[in-house]
Amino acid sequence: MSAAQLLNPKAESRRRGEALKVNISAGEGLQQVLASNLGPTGTLKMLVDGSGGIKLTKDGSVLLREMQIQNPTAVMIARAATAQDEICGDGTTSVVLLVGELLKQADRWLSEGLHPRIITDGYEIAKTETLKFLDTFKLEREVDRELLLSVARTSLSTKINSTLAEQLTPDIVDAVLAIYEPPAKPDLHMIEIMTMQHRTAADTQLIRGLALDHGARHPDMPKRVENAFILTLNVSLEYEKSEINSGFYYSSADQREKLVESERRFVDEKLRKIIALKKDVCGTDPKKNFVIINQKGIDPLSLDVLAKNGILALRRAKRRNMERLQLICGGTAQNSVEDLSPEILGWAGLVYEHQLGEEKYTFIEEVKQAKSVTLLIKGPNSHTIGQIKDAVRDGLRSVYNMIVDKSVVPGGGAFQMACAAHLQSDAFRKTVKGKAMWGVQAFADALLVIPKTLAANSGLDIQDSIAALHEEQIQGNVVGLNLTTGEPMDPVQEGVFDSFRVLRNSIASSTGIASNLLLCDEMLKARQMGRQTAPGEPAE
Repeated sequence: MSAAQLLNPKAESRRRGEALKVNISAGEGLQQVLASNLGPTGTLKMLVDGSGGIKLTKDGSVLLREMQIQNPTAVMIARAATAQDEICGDGTTSVVLLVGELLKQADRWLSEGLHPRIITDGYEIAKTETLKFLDTFKLEREVDRELLLSVARTSLSTKINSTLAEQLTPDIVDAVLAIYEPPAKPDLHMIEIMTMQHRTAADTQLIRGLALDHGARHPDMPKRVENAFILTLNVSLEYEKSEINSGFYYSSADQREKLVESERRFVDEKLRKIIALKKDVCGTDPKKNFVIINQKGIDPLSLDVLAKNGILALRRAKRRNMERLQLICGGTAQNSVEDLSPEILGWAGLVYEHQLGEEKYTFIEEVKQAKSVTLLIKGPNSHTIGQIKDAVRDGLRSVYNMIVDKSVVPGGGAFQMACAAHLQSDAFRKTVKGKAMWGVQAFADALLVIPKTLAANSGLDIQDSIAALHEEQIQGNVVGLNLTTGEPMDPVQEGVFDSFRVLRNSIASSTGIASNLLLCDEMLKARQMGRQTAPGEPAE
């Protein structure tokens, strides 16, 4: 501390107060930016980068990740909010709103002379009680398709328009149910999200199988086959250089021809064994077909031989697709052609090629048990596809959360209204001792920011909407806000549900970050914090 600070304690006190004001104003500023995004009636934001690239989104996670934020306090809040998205898959905007409102409510009491420590103590008591109340307020449900449709619809409608959300909801739920094998948790990595710039967003579809982003490499191969046996290979059907440095020396053209012939004979022997397997399983039946999907290369001569035998062959398939292929079609991947038998083959009812401009796609559908599926997202332009892709990821996580938690929470602001009433009830207030009750009161008021923002974004009168919800709450009804009429609604009957783990994590993280910011009374310039300076070593 400098001599000037020692001689002027009022200036020191004022400087400390200014640091707290900076934190509070940063939280409120970030809250104002994201507030209009909340809920299905929220607005979009346009992000423009330095090169002129444009992105339209209302996803809070995308906004916070892409926005240029200068204020260090706002950066800290943004990181906490994006961590919420990574953990739970949703709730980013809610965290920012709640942090901003907790700081705003605290500012009211700070202006009355209350110490920040008292407020944060009240916040901690309120947070603990809120999490307990959430455990009693949630609805425990078994996995049911209709319930999952409601959960996915609630999540999607906050990211994209309601018509498109309604169309995508069944595909997302069916995708998760296809890979769900109780009691194990669903592995969302088994749902591949593939994009195709084609037609409109309404053409997005669920493929109960696999979509490969390439087609056959021979013009005479069949473009569509039914009742197909699938041979999954990791065998090179082309001339390859040896893995060690070596050279062949020949003194005449005849010797070179013999070398080429011996190499060709080696590849032809592999082809003979594959064709023999095809004849064994298909015979002369024209309704049976044979498909080869190879992770390694197939040279033009080999492709010609396979085409003459009516075999559809794809080369250089991606490794992740090879792994999914066995889950979808069955069969066993082969690293050699020595022990080929009908038992190692998979099966698919339909394999066909689709050409879009110069791009070719191969679809494998009508499989016996689709343990892996593909969501094919279509759209007329890149930013539409990006927006749908972000929404689909959040929708998948919301369905996953419900399956894992086996519980949901009534939405539309119902939990926030009920919890605020519980924190302000006489029964709970009697258990809070001392001045911490003002911190609890501030926390209860802050919770109402969610229904207030939902009402504001729908063009409704905030005071009338909150008053109507409060009257229903006094009568003991669990009610949310109908964003169309502004009237109270039964969220369970309307099928509006929030995720239990999203709410739980957002309450815990937002309270923690707000408390830390309230207890920060000074901002100091630091040296590079990545390395420690040794004693006696000059700072950089």
